[in-house]
Amino acid sequence: MYGLLRHFLLKTDPEKAHEMTLSMLAKSQKMGVAGLLYDHVELPTMCMGLHFRNPVGLAAGLDKNGEYIDALAALGFGFIEIGTVTPKPQDGNPKPRLFRIEEQKAIINRMGFNNKGVDYLINQVKHSQFQGILGINIGKNASTPVENALDDYLYCLERVYPFASYITVNISSPNTKNLRDLQSGEALTALLNGIKNRHSQLATQHQYYVPLVLKVAPDLDESQIDYIAKELIQFEIDGLITTNTTLSRHGVEDYPTSQEAGGLSGSPLSAMSTQILAQFAEQLDDKVALIGVGGIDNGQKAVNKIQAGASLVQLYSGLIYEGPKLIGDCVESIEQFGLN
Repeated sequence: MYGLLRHFLLKTDPEKAHEMTLSMLAKSQKMGVAGLLYDHVELPTMCMGLHFRNPVGLAAGLDKNGEYIDALAALGFGFIEIGTVTPKPQDGNPKPRLFRIEEQKAIINRMGFNNKGVDYLINQVKHSQFQGILGINIGKNASTPVENALDDYLYCLERVYPFASYITVNISSPNTKNLRDLQSGEALTALLNGIKNRHSQLATQHQYYVPLVLKVAPDLDESQIDYIAKELIQFEIDGLITTNTTLSRHGVEDYPTSQEAGGLSGSPLSAMSTQILAQFAEQLDDKVALIGVGGIDNGQKAVNKIQAGASLVQLYSGLIYEGPKLIGDCVESIEQFGLN
């Protein structure tokens, strides 16, 4: 079915195509059709103390507001991550802000955390029927100075804690000014210290533990990787998602669209993100769970992430080009290679 739609969707404005696809998916789910279109491959996986139906999940960004949780679950994901959500609603960056490079199965975006705010997202989660693993990805408002970023993260953390299977702290988007400064030095230490202290209080208050995950960029050098790894261990962060989009244009330099500002995702990111994942795996020595994302558009690339040290993988851009069949292909490839 997706094969029939793909040609039309790729001829449509990327952001409109995104909205149209989600709308069609929601309608098919309500009709009871969505779950019949694709195989639901089971490959039970334990990670961060949670039971996943399979190790292939949806990355944050596709469903920023949690409006399509049930529809997306019908496609066979082992887990779903929604957001990035901020304390207050915000429009994000001016349009156009989403661009395809079809020849390389790549996407450039500068969305800028466009979302309807954390309270709206929570309301959507409350009305969802999904019983699986739900990650909620939190960020800061563009209007909040980076030196006050902790306030925004704590605001979101407190509100989403009762509704999340795990919570991801996103400090790696290139589309919010100075956000990536939080990945380094004293800024990272202060942020993790503040978040972990409040997280511990919330675990006591609610009498159950929700794993805490950090999401980082692929544009890190060895010293940054080393520092982040040590901080993750020190503050007992449960998981690390590697990676977000890249500012690099390696592999797409010859395409006019590559000059657009924003983060590059899709196939050209695959090798870079897997390399960063492997470097973190070496540093962390199984003390922190790793979730691999970036450039997975076939089963072998999912296997590559697992081989590099990931326990779970996530998809986004690959879905745009390959469709939901990619989910089952990745699960089956991981199972076939006996790496789970």
